[in-house]
Amino acid sequence: MTGLDWRGLMHAGLHGLRLRPAEFWALTPAELQMMLGETRAAAPMARDQLDTLLRDFPDQMKDDANG
Repeated sequence: MTGLDWRGLMHAGLHGLRLRPAEFWALTPAELQMMLGETRAAAPMARDQLDTLLRDFPDQMKDDANG
């Protein structure tokens, strides 16, 4: 089975972090991970990756006819 362990996350948030239910449900999953001490994050994009994206998906210049 895949997905989030809601029971475990709710226990960690409501009991471990002592959040109120409204506070728990207002958090994004990333915020909750950070509060629980999860420090693994995706590495920031390197310049060569950005250059590749810019090359593959260039900005389209608009003229007066198309706004």
